[in-house]
Parts: sequence; structure tokens; C-alpha cells
Amino acid sequence: MESNREAGNQQNQQDVNTNKVERKVMEKNRRNQMKLLYSNLNSLLPPNKSTDSPLTVSDQIEEAIKYIKSLEMKLQKCMEKKERILARLNMSSALSDGASTNNNSPELRIKEMGSIVEVVFTRGFEDQPLFDELIGVFHEERAEIINLNYSVHENMFLYSIHAEIEDVVYELGAKKLVERLNKLVYEWKSDAEMVAGGASSSGHGGTHPPANIPTMSSGSHF
Repeated sequence: MESNREAGNQQNQQDVNTNKVERKVMEKNRRNQMKLLYSNLNSLLPPNKSTDSPLTVSDQIEEAIKYIKSLEMKLQKCMEKKERILARLNMSSALSDGASTNNNSPELRIKEMGSIVEVVFTRGFEDQPLFDELIGVFHEERAEIINLNYSVHENMFLYSIHAEIEDVVYELGAKKLVERLNKLVYEWKSDAEMVAGGASSSGHGGTHPPANIPTMSSGSHF
């Protein structure tokens, strides 16, 4: 009886020890698997230029989240640009007057007078999305539109826009507003040229932005 009891105790102790060893092995394998996954995740991130020291696991996860969000934003911008080009192509093909897109390309003239910015903008019928984006830039740069007039000449719209920059941002002047307006119209025209002629068949390396986009000085007149 006593020997059987001792044998049973020894067997129970062996089982306990075996279970402990198995749990340790399983935990070790789990940790190795997690390290491998973190390493694979880190290999997908761009090189970390901010520091030479290796990132901690939590830092790797945080960097991965930021990187994924930045890719989502880039994808969204590319999708919006694609939609603009397709919309312009569809609307251009639907025009019945047969006018060339280049003949109706949007034009922008800007004059600064202190906190007041005057803009003359012309566009074709197919450029309504561009006008909407242009108005959005005024709002984003906190420039209040105090007067907006427009007229239609043949197949073109002519807008005259007067806006006033808020005092809280006026110390920076209208530089950022002007740059964004010019950049928006320039990129739209570049997209239109790609649609009209095709970048691959143009015979050159594409459209390059001008070194300096001129704006009208305070002494100029429309």
C-alpha cells in the first residue's frame, strides 16, 4: 500500500513537471513567433531616419499605424485625382460644341491689396469641380469671400472674386493662399493636358511646372 502510494505521488509529480516543461516550451515558441511577426512588420516600414537605435516593439507598432494611415491618405488623394481626370474626360467628350480643351483651359489672375485679394478666374463648362475646389481653398486659408460676380461668354465662365484675409492670419500675408490657388489651377491644367494629348504620346518628358508663377502686383489692373 505504502509503496503504491509513493509510486502514485512520484507519477503525479512527474506529470506536474512535464506540464510545466510543456508550458515553458509553448510560451517560448509563442514569444519566438511574436518576435518573428514584429520583425516582419518592421521590415515593411520605411527606414527610420530619426534615430539609429532600434525601435522597441511598441514603437514599431506605432510607426506601422502611422505609416498605414499615411498610405491611406496618399491613396485617397490618388483616387480623387483619378476621379477628377475621369470626370473631366467624360464631360469633355459630352460637349457638343467640339471646342478643344486647350482653348477653354482655366486661367487665373490675382491681385493683392493689403488684406484684400482680388481674383479673376475663367473656366470652361467642364471645369465646375475646379471652381468648387478653388472656393474651398479660400475657406481653408480663412479668407472670407466678400463679393463674387460671374458672367458667361460663349463657352466660358468669368468670375470676379473679392476676399478678405482674417486678421489672425494676415501677418503671413496672402502668400500661402496665392500659392495654393496657382498650384490648384496649374495641376488641373496639367491633368487636362494628359487627358487631351496623353503623356506617353506627347514626345517629351511630360509637363513641368514653371520655376515661378507670376501674380499681379498691387498696382496692376485686371
